Amino acid sequence: MTEIKDSKICVVIGASHSGVNFAFALRREGWEGNIILYDADPLLPYHRPPLSKTYLTSDDDIDKNLLKSAESYEKEGITLKLGIKVSAIKREKKQVVLNDGTQHSYDKLVLATGARPIIPPIPGLMSSNNIFPLRTAADVTNIRTCLAASDNKRVIVIGGGFIGLETAASLKKIGASVTVLEREDRVLARVTAPEMSAFFQNLHAENGVAIFSNKNVIAIDTNTKENVVKCDDGTSYIADIIIVGVGILVNTELAASAGLIIENGIKVDETAKTLDDDIFAIGDCTFHYNPHYRRFVRLESVQNAVDQAKVAAAAMCGKETRYDSIPWFWSNQYDVKLQMVGLSNGYDQLILRREADKEKCFSAWYFRGDRLLAVDAVNNAKAYVYGTKFIKIGNKINKEKLADPAVEFKPIHLLANK
Repeated sequence: MTEIKDSKICVVIGASHSGVNFAFALRREGWEGNIILYDADPLLPYHRPPLSKTYLTSDDDIDKNLLKSAESYEKEGITLKLGIKVSAIKREKKQVVLNDGTQHSYDKLVLATGARPIIPPIPGLMSSNNIFPLRTAADVTNIRTCLAASDNKRVIVIGGGFIGLETAASLKKIGASVTVLEREDRVLARVTAPEMSAFFQNLHAENGVAIFSNKNVIAIDTNTKENVVKCDDGTSYIADIIIVGVGILVNTELAASAGLIIENGIKVDETAKTLDDDIFAIGDCTFHYNPHYRRFVRLESVQNAVDQAKVAAAAMCGKETRYDSIPWFWSNQYDVKLQMVGLSNGYDQLILRREADKEKCFSAWYFRGDRLLAVDAVNNAKAYVYGTKFIKIGNKINKEKLADPAVEFKPIHLLANK
């Protein structure tokens, strides 16, 4: 077990991917003081990506998805304070205030407060039967329990983003009848090109999930047996269970009340530090500068949470470091693995490369002029790996060769002037 040799205290608010990874990284970087993690969730910190995928479709307990074992925290001298909410930060006194009014001092403070699901103000939604978001292990447990007890298993998923589609695929796998209602004119409209949206819409149709776009839910009527989901175009849909997946709200309230800069999240510098030298912020809640895209961004991804955690830990221990990562994401739906690297915002040309004689294996390459911004790879790890390299190095790509499946898919064959 790690010996605490220093009286300094680092308090971390939030024990999900960013908070937990930060705590262990801080210890590795040489912090010899106390490390205390607070989180409102009473469960040992767990992986969140499987919630809408394997955890939803299995009978496993959340203990199979823990970020670290209980023994790991004890070994590293990291104190977990679970089921406890921090209600305020007193910067001038360097204290955090808990919900019961008790106050605890810190030398360094890390905000890993993450986000919470949006519950839209739809009339009748909160009084309907069996309505669930999908953000925590408790949400998934409730969905699994409700589904097991339902005779008809008719599920309406409100929202066609990644969470909505992954949840739809998982529920279909375990026998539910699933319909997805998307307010925009296509699914995944915020994050990918129309061609990719069409692919995933067709994928779900092939697997028996109905997806309807341009569906703005305006009311939900509930009786003793079922819910009636009503849209503004006059259509309605019957549901035994309703899953809400329309996005998230960033948890910035603590930071805002403490006088930190809020701009699409908690604004931090290249070391994940806020305007207060003793307060850092990491993960989904941050608005940080990405040098590859030369602008501030806010990312909802495990990759960003882990990378920022490492940077903040090193910086807190006085080491030279800065955030310099290319964002990447992934999604599993049915027999499809989507790997995404980069940020496609602002692209002016999309090139699709379909691999010959390979079903459901292609990639979408997003360009602005000659600059590669991002790659979406469907069942194509090679495209994901090459795209990552091209974005990092900034190579100019021969677009005609890229689009031609007859050209061998190797970097030396795809570069311009080769």
